[in-house]
Amino acid sequence: MNPFSSVTRLRDMIRAIRDCKTAAGERAVVRKECAAIRAAVDDNDQDYSHRNIAKLMFIHMLGYPTHFGQMECLKLIASTGFPEKRIGYLGLMLLLDERQEVPMLVTNSLKHDLNHFNQYIVGLALCALGNICSVEMASDLAPEVERLLQFRDPNIRKKAALCPIRIIKKVPDLAEIFINPAAALLKPDSSSAQIYKCTESVVKALKDIVSSPYAPEYDVSGIADPFLHIRLLKFLRIVGQGDADASERMNDILAQVATKTESNKNAGNAILYECVETIMSIEDSGGLRVLAVTILGKFLSNRDNNISFSVRYVALNMLMKATVDTQAVQRHRATILECVKDSDATIRKRAHRTTCQLSPSHPAN
Repeated sequence: MNPFSSVTRLRDMIRAIRDCKTAAGERAVVRKECAAIRAAVDDNDQDYSHRNIAKLMFIHMLGYPTHFGQMECLKLIASTGFPEKRIGYLGLMLLLDERQEVPMLVTNSLKHDLNHFNQYIVGLALCALGNICSVEMASDLAPEVERLLQFRDPNIRKKAALCPIRIIKKVPDLAEIFINPAAALLKPDSSSAQIYKCTESVVKALKDIVSSPYAPEYDVSGIADPFLHIRLLKFLRIVGQGDADASERMNDILAQVATKTESNKNAGNAILYECVETIMSIEDSGGLRVLAVTILGKFLSNRDNNISFSVRYVALNMLMKATVDTQAVQRHRATILECVKDSDATIRKRAHRTTCQLSPSHPAN
């Protein structure tokens, strides 16, 4: 049997590539394999098209051109079986070249699958749309995504919620149609699209996480779901900018996050960083800014070899933004001056700039 025919298993191709001793040898194997796949495409060999796409995905990850496989992906997507569609969508997400007309061709398939009776196929289409959505796709498929945001199955709603992120980046004018569904996701009984409703829902969700009991499936180093923590804090940071009322509603929960989160672990430091960023960004945070500066002071005092450089660098950068609270920052002046003597040149440079900014002769920001 030809070792580079379309019936060769994926694992055999991978083994052949890994057995190469030189880059030239690897290129020769990839070139022969691509030639065999091209021949299978020209012969319209449907029996092994899913295997060929899997091979092309591996070849693509090695950095070789594989754009010729995009049309094969479309054929798999148009098939009726779930396994074929799964490989087709995965291949399309990896191999897509937006400079060609493939995105226009795939729109009809996506629309068909977004209305499919099989929820798993609907999920495949949503994942693909969230990754490869073009301007044309966004305009054509936004109503389908809006409908699926209210779908009965929570897994479909979760996948659908990721699509508006890319759709809005491509066509910002479409943001308005997702406000009501987004509010409903944050609070199922919400009938209003007002931003304060979203804020209340996110504040409640953050309170629930902070006070939640131990859950091993979401625990990271003793911290409850730090990824959701960070997402919610980023959301509050956005809605709190320029809105004093929204900022006031989130003050209590930001204080809880700042005081209850452990600072001796990476996950905790990540949450505290986002919390400080949010406090510095929202309106009328009052005494919270002093608390934020205190957290930054702890960052500067951190001597854990695994994380000390990153947290001190972040703290110095943020203290430069916080110098409007001069008295609060001045309490940590001695710690900042110690950083001027740090062995790392980057830390020394940042500490020196922060010290200069704190000096009485330096104009306040």
